[in-house]
Amino acid sequence: MVRIFRKPSRFRLKLATIVGLGFGGFVAIAIGLVLALSVSANIKNTFSLLNDKTILSTQALESQIQTHFQSVENAVVGLKPFFEDGTLSLEDRKRIFEDFSIALKTNTDLTTLAVTDSEGRRIGVYRAPSGKLWRINSDVPAPGMKPENFPEITAESGPVWGPIMRHEVGLFANVTVPLVYEGEMFAALTAASSMENLAQIVAGQDEGVDNTVFILGGDGEVLMHSDADWIQTGGSISQNLPGSWETVGDPVLAAIGQEDPLDEFGRASELGIEVSVIETEADVYLMMRSMVSGFSAEPLTVGQYYLGATVSREVERLAGSGFVGLGALVVSVLIAIWLGRRFSRPLRNLSRQSEKVATLSLHDVEPLPRSRIAEMDQVASAFNAMVEGLKAMNTYVPRSLFIKLMRLGGEKAAEARKAELTILFSDIVGFTALSENMSAEQAAALLNQHFAILVEAVESEGGTVDKFLGDGMLAFWGAPDDQPDHAEAAVRTARRIAAALKEANEAAQAEGLPQIRMRIGIHTGPALVGNVGALDRWNYTVVGDTVNAAERLQHLGREVAGDPEVTILASAETVRRLPNERSQKEVGAHHLRGRSGRMDVYWLDPVGAVSPQEEEPGIAPVSAAE
Repeated sequence: MVRIFRKPSRFRLKLATIVGLGFGGFVAIAIGLVLALSVSANIKNTFSLLNDKTILSTQALESQIQTHFQSVENAVVGLKPFFEDGTLSLEDRKRIFEDFSIALKTNTDLTTLAVTDSEGRRIGVYRAPSGKLWRINSDVPAPGMKPENFPEITAESGPVWGPIMRHEVGLFANVTVPLVYEGEMFAALTAASSMENLAQIVAGQDEGVDNTVFILGGDGEVLMHSDADWIQTGGSISQNLPGSWETVGDPVLAAIGQEDPLDEFGRASELGIEVSVIETEADVYLMMRSMVSGFSAEPLTVGQYYLGATVSREVERLAGSGFVGLGALVVSVLIAIWLGRRFSRPLRNLSRQSEKVATLSLHDVEPLPRSRIAEMDQVASAFNAMVEGLKAMNTYVPRSLFIKLMRLGGEKAAEARKAELTILFSDIVGFTALSENMSAEQAAALLNQHFAILVEAVESEGGTVDKFLGDGMLAFWGAPDDQPDHAEAAVRTARRIAAALKEANEAAQAEGLPQIRMRIGIHTGPALVGNVGALDRWNYTVVGDTVNAAERLQHLGREVAGDPEVTILASAETVRRLPNERSQKEVGAHHLRGRSGRMDVYWLDPVGAVSPQEEEPGIAPVSAAE
């Protein structure tokens, strides 16, 4: 009996063991496979994320460095035409100092700007580390500029970057463009930028104690190091910069050339980013670096390295929180989309309204709404206040003049000068009597409607409205823009006014409102144009005998026989500049009040389509105005 019971017992034990081990093994294998697949997927995801991070962080560093150097290059490229067209002259040192100082103040990437003539004389401006600007006016090399290290350039050369230069105040990158006149290079314009200007870029890319960002020169020198005062392996290298990567004191950089490339970063490698593992006595590091060409004699190397433990930490973090991370990712994307749309809405609105401000369409600008975000609310308030200020200023400064001065550069364009201009003076016939039976509001409305017709006609022909004098207007052509056909433009404007006034009078007659008749005088000659005044009471205006003569011609229009809707009188000086003009009639030489001698005066047909020889204009001779 004992033997009978012992045998089944041993059989059941074996079966239980087999079933237990089999089921357990199956579960273990299944869980192991799931775990292996999960770990493998997490590792792949991690390296994919590291690939993306490597690409984004390295390209961001490259982009910022390229933007910095491109800003320096743009400075010399932008100034080059002003020397070549004579706007800036090597003889006008004061102007060069002023313009170079403005360039350095507005472009913080610049440290030195200098122009060197064929004899080695140098003129420029240098910004000291303290921020103070110093003038350069000698043949002594400026900071960042050593003639013996300058790149060779010819008249056909574009911007050429030279080698990184040492100076007692630091390291400098420099770029030079030739200054050419009639195919011959007469000077070179050079801009230098202190490599210290890249310190903020390098420091800004450093992500913490496990990350180090660096820039290497083409000769292997360490130019920038984000952890120069405390490196990850311990110690400091700040006193050794710039120095060779082999001897500067950073063991990670010293091991460059002995690293092992990582095949997992294929996408980064395709974009020119080299990723590798470097082992030191202290730890293992992940390094990524790429080349930046075009901004020195030899390409620069920009890169960074991470403590290797950061990779394993990423794997552990992703393996333990995959589902949570996925949910957080979805939620984060949704929140980011919502926040992005909410934050971008006021920025899009600001962009649309700014475009209207740029064209001075101020009355079309919609006020920006207030915001609960302090910075956005401050921007909205400042923008709205700016628009109101521009509207107030535009009330007193003609819009067309404002736009021209903005386009040409305020100070230079507004500088008083003598120029040949064509002046147009207009006046309403009998406005005093016309307004006697009107209220002040009605008279103002009539004048505003009339002036709108005049301004539209003047601006459509490129003219400038100087001012309104009671019920009259003074406008001129030929400044601030050069306008070779200024006399023709003024006559076309007078006829535009006549056509528009005819339509307005027809509408007024249909409504039983007063109709307007007007006189126009046009004269061409020399006048002083530009800013005239004192202290803070300046006016951009025209003065001189030419202006007075145009006003006298308008006044002479009183002598025209009949009751014409528009009378246009022009001087012989104006008519001589109308090569295709046929619709005029000479009305004799007249003595205009305030002028010696007599002026030949012509009547111009307001329509301009009928030759006076074919159809009489219907005017009586004009008497002399004393």
